[in-house]
Amino acid sequence: MFQDRLHAHLVPALQAAFKLHFGHDLDGSKVVFQQTRPEFEGDVTINVFPFLKASGQGPERTAQLLGDHLVAKLDIIERHNVVKGFLNLVISDAYWLGFLAEVGTKDLLAFPSTGMEMMVEYASPNTNKPLHLGHLRNIFLGWSVSRILEAAGHKVIKVQVINDRGIHICKSMLAWLRFGNGETPTTSGLKGDKLVGKYYVEFDKAYKKEVESLVASGRAKEEAEKQAPILLEAQEMLRKWETNDPDVRALWERMNGWVYDGFNATYARIGVSFDKDYHESGTYVLGKADVLAGLKKGVFYEKDGAVWVDNTKEGLDEKVLLRRDGTSVYMTQDIGTAIQRFEEFPGLRKLIYTVGNEQDYHFKVLFIILKKLGFAWADELFHLSYGMVDLPTGKMKSREGTVVDADDLVQEVVDTARAVTSELGKLDAFTDDERTALFEMIGLAALKYYLLKVDPKKRMLYDPAASIDLQGHTGPFIQYTYARIQSLLRKAGMDADALGTTMGIHALLPEERAVIKHLHQFPAVLNEAATRLDPSTVANHTYELVKAYNGFYQSVPVLKEEDAEKRSRRLALSTVVAATTKKAMWCLGIDVPERM
Repeated sequence: MFQDRLHAHLVPALQAAFKLHFGHDLDGSKVVFQQTRPEFEGDVTINVFPFLKASGQGPERTAQLLGDHLVAKLDIIERHNVVKGFLNLVISDAYWLGFLAEVGTKDLLAFPSTGMEMMVEYASPNTNKPLHLGHLRNIFLGWSVSRILEAAGHKVIKVQVINDRGIHICKSMLAWLRFGNGETPTTSGLKGDKLVGKYYVEFDKAYKKEVESLVASGRAKEEAEKQAPILLEAQEMLRKWETNDPDVRALWERMNGWVYDGFNATYARIGVSFDKDYHESGTYVLGKADVLAGLKKGVFYEKDGAVWVDNTKEGLDEKVLLRRDGTSVYMTQDIGTAIQRFEEFPGLRKLIYTVGNEQDYHFKVLFIILKKLGFAWADELFHLSYGMVDLPTGKMKSREGTVVDADDLVQEVVDTARAVTSELGKLDAFTDDERTALFEMIGLAALKYYLLKVDPKKRMLYDPAASIDLQGHTGPFIQYTYARIQSLLRKAGMDADALGTTMGIHALLPEERAVIKHLHQFPAVLNEAATRLDPSTVANHTYELVKAYNGFYQSVPVLKEEDAEKRSRRLALSTVVAATTKKAMWCLGIDVPERM
């Protein structure tokens, strides 16, 4: 791999230097290379402090001896400098040009297959409401992590769990029966998920009125909230669903069908899909037998007729897994679902749950329980936790109908992309269909990139206007740079596959070197993203790459260069940047246009 190229030169030379000067062997796996900080001269920095015990020398002396040896023995090191205990190495132009020639038109972000099978769960919508902004961060994270893992050579199974049962589903169903007058997606002109979500809001309105009426008649508020007739009726509907009442089940299937059609339309527009769907209506019965088996083995204990797990030794608390009446809790079905997946996919080596950070505690408990049950794969479970997305208008509330609807948000960014791009006046050669496709591509890039460039663990504020800025830290800026390179190559009359690999002997300009260094780092960046399951690593490095390229493009002549070798080299560099940018954006689930 390209990220190992520089290591292959430096590590053996460092080991030889260490043996010569200090009489000790150096473990090459312990050597860490860092990018030199911009305020110092250098390309690669080595922290020598971990070596001081073996060297028996001070940090500056240790670094100086190692640096002198590397310069003397390696042609790829031009010079070095020492800042306290940090050895900064300047890599030669010959190395960077050799790297660029070796890359050619190869895919920098294509790793060999590992044969490792991983499952990524994301989306997890409820069938009582449409997708909203929070779902979008979840979906884009899961989709991007899946693609990053694929690029890193793993086999990925993409799944969603659809929460299609429970009291919240019955609330929408009951409200539709009471207030819907037979309304359907066809008669209303609404997407099915929006229609069902409308009646979830209607239920909440009716429920609040009934509670107010009961309180006004003298009931305590807490009692009124429990005894509101519409709530009691919804609870009765749930009981009928659980006993397979044919009328309730038929209504449930009909309304869920509307919602699935709506979800699928949204998924198609935002460009995501799943290899398998799981439905809570089929999984909520799982786990009970596993818990009872754990009880027999002494993993769990019984108290007051309920089954509990004691996680106090792990710094957590006791948790009920089966109620006194024998019914399950959410933890129980999650135990059963995890076990089912590893049975269903015998080659599965890692299971990743993309779920908001409000469920951090839940997954800590789940993973501990599965480990106590003796499943070796429990160590390979991972909660891809992420923070909430806020808007200037404040927190979203589904029951009150104040959520930011996913479809509406997508349309808003596409409309904004249309307005911003049209103002530039560069679309005269585009057909109407080409313009529509371009606006869609830019709008989705704006939304996806803005949500993915932030560390998943952080809570974030989404700003639709800022996300579309063609000159900012945005997806459209990266798309614009890619399209600019394609225009450059078309003007040059160059076919990417026809570019030669002879880079010439001319010294690199600082702007060229900066771009090549970013390319050189990219495989390591992808590897880090795949290890940490963090798309923001790829997103931000892609931005740094195209920002460096734009600096190069503005400062260094490409098509006007008269020297044939320099011109060819700069076109080759542009080609590699474009190919790497396209693949990196693919990893984020973002398409790039050939023209903008």
